[in-house]
Amino acid sequence: MLERIKKDPVLFISGILAIVSCFFVHPDKEYIGYVDFRVLSILFCMMIVVSELVILGVFDKLTNKLLSKVHSSRLVSLILVWLSFFLGMILTNDVTLVTLVPFAIALMKSFDDRKTLTFTLILMTVATNLGSMQTPIGNPQNIYLYTHYNMEMGHFLTLVLPYSLCSLVLVTIAVFVLCKDMKIQHGKEQEQKKISGIRLAVCIVLFVLSLLVVLKVIEYYIVLGIMIIAMLIMDRKAFKGVDYTLLITFVFFFVFVGNMGRIEIVYETISKIVEKSPAITAIASSQVISNVPAAILLSVFTDNGDALVIGTNLGGLGTLIASMASLITYKFHAALPKAKEKSISYIGAFTVVNIIFLAILLALYFVLHL
Repeated sequence: MLERIKKDPVLFISGILAIVSCFFVHPDKEYIGYVDFRVLSILFCMMIVVSELVILGVFDKLTNKLLSKVHSSRLVSLILVWLSFFLGMILTNDVTLVTLVPFAIALMKSFDDRKTLTFTLILMTVATNLGSMQTPIGNPQNIYLYTHYNMEMGHFLTLVLPYSLCSLVLVTIAVFVLCKDMKIQHGKEQEQKKISGIRLAVCIVLFVLSLLVVLKVIEYYIVLGIMIIAMLIMDRKAFKGVDYTLLITFVFFFVFVGNMGRIEIVYETISKIVEKSPAITAIASSQVISNVPAAILLSVFTDNGDALVIGTNLGGLGTLIASMASLITYKFHAALPKAKEKSISYIGAFTVVNIIFLAILLALYFVLHL
């Protein structure tokens, strides 16, 4: 556990903040009220279902089917970016990148163009972070904010739709601007293992049950119990695919934020800052502490959930840590041959592309709120 904390800076920082805050507000019976077990349950259920689908090879098969007849490098990049955008809506941004980035790297070796590979990975990351904002289950901060503010599904979808549509247009244009068009020949398609129909059907049922929790049709603890029992019987390996560090990070931030809300001078100071512009504050905060912690922290100080949804989702653009999912792609890129000497150029290109996207979407925000 200690090794995992050292490797995850956000987990480490959240743990330190939680511990330090306990010295100002000593542990008492109110602590248990800090933790939103419904959010944690939804995150766990979604991650374990997706983990099983990855084990089954569902996403590999679907992606290979889509890409099997494509021979243009630019079209490959476009399909990968679109897949990242739309899969992010249902798989969450981090799971989408963990699933697609290794496949993208292997596929794009067919045309030896490091620059196009780099921009494709960057645009995949941007597309995933932006596509995931369209649904309440697309990323952790959406699950939290959707639940915390008791939002209606229709309202949430309508709220973010203009930004999602604009984002899809932007990433499509960016592919044609930044990625070269070269003819490639695919190698012989590898034989894939047969997907178990029964296990796939169970996963679909469990995924639907998880969505019903999000829609507030079923209580979270019922589905959580069903999920754990089903996976224990069907495939215990699925538990390994759950990002427990993210769940623990949430708990740490729940404790920290809960304690900060009980310190009067802190509460009043942050409330005044957030009141002036919750969305802009969320964007700025995300650049430093990433958008998930920003969502949890700022939600204590404002009732404007709509602004935090927009702010934390747009705030995922910008720095490399604005959305922690972005680090997933960076780690895969850094593992490529001769990538260490190119890591600075990757971060530079990543930052420039993200800032351009953020500026355009921020302009859209101001236009819609004039």
